[in-house]
Amino acid sequence: MTDQTSKPSAPVAPVHPHSFTAHGITVRDHYAWLKDAKWQEVLRDPSVLEPEIRTYLDAENAYTESLLGGTAALQKKLVSEMRGRIKEDDSSVPSPDGPWSYLRKFREGGQHELFGRMPRDGGDAQIILDGDALAKDHDYFKFGEARHSPDHMLEAWTADIKGSEYFTIRVRDWATGNDLDDIVEETDGGVVWTLDSKAFFYVKLDDNHRPMQVWLHRLGTQQADDRLVFEEQDSGWFTHIHESASGRFCVIAGGDHETSEQQLIDLATSDAPPRLVAKREEGVQYSLADRGDELFILTNADDAIDFKIVTAPIDAPERANWTDLIPYREGIYLIDMELYAHHLIRLERANALPSVVIRELATGAEHAIAFDEGAYSLDTLGGYEFDTVNLRFAYSSMTTPSEVYDYDMVTRERTLRKRQEIPSGHNPADYVTTRIMAKAEDGAEVPVSILHRKDFVQDGKAPLLLYGYGSYGMAMPASFSANRLSLVDRGFVYAIAHIRGGADKGWGWYLDGKRDKKTNSFDDFAASARALIAANYTSEKNIVGHGGSAGGMLMGAVANRSGELFSGLVAEVPFVDVLNTMLDDTLPLTPPEWPEWGNPIESAADFETILSYSPYDQVAAKAYPKILAMGGLTDPRVTYWEPAKWIARLRATMTGGGPVLLRTNMGAGHGGASGRFNRLDEIAIVYAFALWSVGMAV
Repeated sequence: MTDQTSKPSAPVAPVHPHSFTAHGITVRDHYAWLKDAKWQEVLRDPSVLEPEIRTYLDAENAYTESLLGGTAALQKKLVSEMRGRIKEDDSSVPSPDGPWSYLRKFREGGQHELFGRMPRDGGDAQIILDGDALAKDHDYFKFGEARHSPDHMLEAWTADIKGSEYFTIRVRDWATGNDLDDIVEETDGGVVWTLDSKAFFYVKLDDNHRPMQVWLHRLGTQQADDRLVFEEQDSGWFTHIHESASGRFCVIAGGDHETSEQQLIDLATSDAPPRLVAKREEGVQYSLADRGDELFILTNADDAIDFKIVTAPIDAPERANWTDLIPYREGIYLIDMELYAHHLIRLERANALPSVVIRELATGAEHAIAFDEGAYSLDTLGGYEFDTVNLRFAYSSMTTPSEVYDYDMVTRERTLRKRQEIPSGHNPADYVTTRIMAKAEDGAEVPVSILHRKDFVQDGKAPLLLYGYGSYGMAMPASFSANRLSLVDRGFVYAIAHIRGGADKGWGWYLDGKRDKKTNSFDDFAASARALIAANYTSEKNIVGHGGSAGGMLMGAVANRSGELFSGLVAEVPFVDVLNTMLDDTLPLTPPEWPEWGNPIESAADFETILSYSPYDQVAAKAYPKILAMGGLTDPRVTYWEPAKWIARLRATMTGGGPVLLRTNMGAGHGGASGRFNRLDEIAIVYAFALWSVGMAV
């Protein structure tokens, strides 16, 4: 462990005086220069980054390495442990479609997936895409989607080679193993084939990295000849596509965080214009599945806060013709639905615990799949086939590795198809998962999922890592992670705070943690830490907070508001420059994010609300815990300059505590390093920092 008294000097970011005034309020932003004026070009080609900015980021990386260099052996050991829990030649359960069963797998020592198939009735697998071979000439490589054509002759596949989430589409011939001449660039990575297998739909990203246009590409033609099918005019709306449940339609799904609208293209007559299902109405969200002449629609219409399921005729799908099938039930949050020829599946959550409910459409009879553990994760996995009685789902808990089951929806027979293997060994009985409720300042009960070893002594002395997110209605499942065991086996307690802003306790739980109620998320996280202290799981200054993206914003806000509780905070790709980002409508995600955070350009109230909690703007002259901020140079979601500016201001303003560290991956984006083993290197840095923060980096 590095001696803090002899630590090297931290970089000092130059101050370039800059300020602006909006709604009568003047804001000083002396580190605005860290945002490269040509950031769009940097996403495509990182080498064009302004030299002064690169020099500063390199200096910060060197400083972080100098302080954490003493943990190099520990990081190597952590990587070895985590890799030892990975079945290197792992394979997915094959998914049947017609005469074939499609699969994904890894080879021993391989970083990237292989895509292939085998005859449905058994036989050897044929590999069509070798991710390791495709990645060998690139510093970064990530698959987007791989989708076979309806005639099983072709495979459309997409990849990003910069980390900037610009995906290129290519088409591979199953017979020859070669790619066709077709190349479609700068897409969001999604592909939907037409039924004749001669064309596909895709979404193109615009100059501001926004998915606004749906195009049709016919095989054998150039991208310049593609036909524009749909264009969204509202820059606050993003557009994506997927195949409908029955495979009959391409669904054009548009929306922001509060409102949605969907259109259908018949894949048998792809030249026909898209058909609107129900026009957009502010605050009304819906998604759909199709069966014969009927649509099944999951929606929050008519004040169904936790959603309901309605039906409508395909030929007249507008709101006036919606009929309740599964009515809204307070406290039961409908997360998702899947539709098959004879059954409707819904995934629902009550009090932060999920269950799967199966409804026989002919009779309306229902039954549920649930589990008895105090905290667990449950999800349906879908498949290619529509006319089937087989449902595939996955279950895990914080102690139990993932299990994949096939479930016969008629006989109710459950067949285990795969259990996650831990080659180095794992006995679930050696661990305990439980849950407590933390009481927030306003009385709200916040679930906290907990994992620790069975021999753990609850005396208030253990170090604890507390993870949180709390935005966009995303729930944090209490699922299994083999990587966490490297902390837990060293005596850590691992906890997840299911704070407001997520939908862990329903959509109302989300609504209570957004816009002018955003600070509930931060206070819930602090309340969770205090509840864990009160229950003798840990003690003050023995907790390490961890969050990424909007969860990184959470870490920044917590550092300002309740940093005294924490020994360290890890903020991965942290959204900490909230005000400036929401004021810049040229950034990829800004207009669609206004419903989540508010629009400070138009609203003085939103401006003041965001300013009041934006982590970068609220840095104060006070002591801070140790902080590690991690960014990616080609990240289009949370741009590299957000953590860079935050650390610069922290270091210039704080009066004690720390140190505060910045690590920028100069060759990756929002998801960090590509490749399953390279990603372990970054996790090892996070865990080594957590151990270092509590004096256990040995």
